[in-house]
Amino acid sequence: MDGRQYKRHKAEQGVAMVEFAITLPLLLLLLLAIGEFGRMLYQYNSLLQASRDASRFVAGKAWNRTLGKIDLTSDQQLVTRTKNVAVYGVPTEQPGSEVVSGLTTADVMVSPEPGTTDHVRVSITYTFSPVIGTVIPGFFGDPIPLAIPLQSTVVMRAL
Repeated sequence: MDGRQYKRHKAEQGVAMVEFAITLPLLLLLLLAIGEFGRMLYQYNSLLQASRDASRFVAGKAWNRTLGKIDLTSDQQLVTRTKNVAVYGVPTEQPGSEVVSGLTTADVMVSPEPGTTDHVRVSITYTFSPVIGTVIPGFFGDPIPLAIPLQSTVVMRAL
């Protein structure tokens, strides 16, 4: 060692603190965006699994052997129970225990697959809204909407 020590100049004191203060909001915004994206993917995965479960449920019960095709019109309770399976995970209504919070039976559509006689379709439409709100105010124009529509559709052959 040559005995020299590094001395800071008076003009450089506090520069690191200013740089940290400038970058911290950007890093927090990035962290929040990553968290919200992960939450959106989790909710989409839950919707996809719910539509699979509901499709499997209705595919096992919708086949009419007499007609030789799917019949959803004769048993209206089957459609209601299928929607409950999609929203609550069970055929009976369980208020407050939705698979994805805010999902309702009105968001679920159960129908025969067009063009076939032995397939049934279950579609779930849900609007994801981030924790921070549904819009970012626009400073120089219209507000930017943050609500993202998620849709899960499963087609399954009747058993």
